[in-house]
Amino acid sequence: MSIHLSDSVVYGHLWATDEVRAILGEEGRFRAWLDILATLAEAQAEVGLVPASAAVLIREHAATAEIDLERIAVETRVTGHSTLGLIRVLRATLPEPAREWVYYGATVQDLTDTWTSTVLRSVGDLLERDLARIEAAALALARDHRSTPMMGRTHAQPAIPIPFGFKAAVWASEIARHRRRLAAGRERWEVVQLGGALGTMEFWGDRALPLLDEFARRMGLGVPSIPWITSRDGPAEFTHLLAMTATTIAKVGNEIMELQRLELGEVREPFIEGTVGSITMPQKRNPELSEHLDTLARLVRADAGVVTEAMIQLHERDGRSWKAEWIAIPEACAMTLSATRYAALLVEGLEVDGGRMMANIEARKGFVFAEPLMRFLADRVGKHTAHDIVYDAAMRGFEQGLTFAEAILGDPRVPAYVDRRRIDELADIDRVMGAGPEFVDRVIREAD
Repeated sequence: MSIHLSDSVVYGHLWATDEVRAILGEEGRFRAWLDILATLAEAQAEVGLVPASAAVLIREHAATAEIDLERIAVETRVTGHSTLGLIRVLRATLPEPAREWVYYGATVQDLTDTWTSTVLRSVGDLLERDLARIEAAALALARDHRSTPMMGRTHAQPAIPIPFGFKAAVWASEIARHRRRLAAGRERWEVVQLGGALGTMEFWGDRALPLLDEFARRMGLGVPSIPWITSRDGPAEFTHLLAMTATTIAKVGNEIMELQRLELGEVREPFIEGTVGSITMPQKRNPELSEHLDTLARLVRADAGVVTEAMIQLHERDGRSWKAEWIAIPEACAMTLSATRYAALLVEGLEVDGGRMMANIEARKGFVFAEPLMRFLADRVGKHTAHDIVYDAAMRGFEQGLTFAEAILGDPRVPAYVDRRRIDELADIDRVMGAGPEFVDRVIREAD
């Protein structure tokens, strides 16, 4: 029975990927913990704390040990301890000379927090790969539609034309910033944890700091300036990056969902033959990908809140807050990588209808060119007076069903400055799109 939908045979594909399951699944978790324990023993042997022969045996058995989840579960319940069940099962398989050297002086958080850092590293690698793919797809749209006019919208209402490539470049630019945040933050959260009982490493005496350096080197992680047992800002920062990334992706999905509405019809999700939009309305092609991105982002943001709460810790160790990360961080990782997977499919396969975009502009009867006319009048009557003139004409035109030109030319204040030819000249769509195409070029150059 699956409690979480990510583990569901039927629905699991919506909430997690096989890659993240391999990292965060129970067998993957315990296999990684055994590897960390072996690495710790090797580091301790290197600095003279553990016999080298014991470290070799621990490595051999950790690498080949069967992950018997039932036995580990029984021992965990018996001891009431987070990791002692695993240690007991491992020790039972070890030759006598090595049994006392497993987990030598380390604590739960030394093991599990170091594992968390490896998870953030692995998930970060997958996130970087997926974001690069999404950014490339958005850049391709920006390049292909650098000057394709579409209706720009503010407050969900028609405004003035912009290039569709400008919208895609905004997407690409935001994704690129998340990639830079990810790269910059790795040194802060990809660090080992090794502090012993309270973080002072007192158990290992004068070998403590050399041990910390050697353990970090062997783990391929950074060395923290001080153990972070109660300093959870690293995991919190990473989880907030996941939340920001998932939310950017949701924003893209929401825009695509809106533009796919048949009333607009400017873009369409890639359609997979056989996909059913409605069991009662067989004609529908619902924006399933776009909608799901929003759902995933809401849950990741909630997880980010939980991990932020975990930053409130009491004294030198506090299991209450720290264990909440065990739920929230894996879930945030799984759902963000699910979001990036679907976002890549969505943006790469997006169908753009430039003809419909132009038709929607033309359907506005010229009112989308109100701003350039106001700008023209501003040099002659002042900006605010020009605004009042165009505003009055536009409101009258809406109410009476007029075209923009008819409404403007019907205002007695206008003919002294503007005639029909001038209105047509000002309705130059390339001019109205302003520096939009040049901004597209800048984003593309920056990416290159």
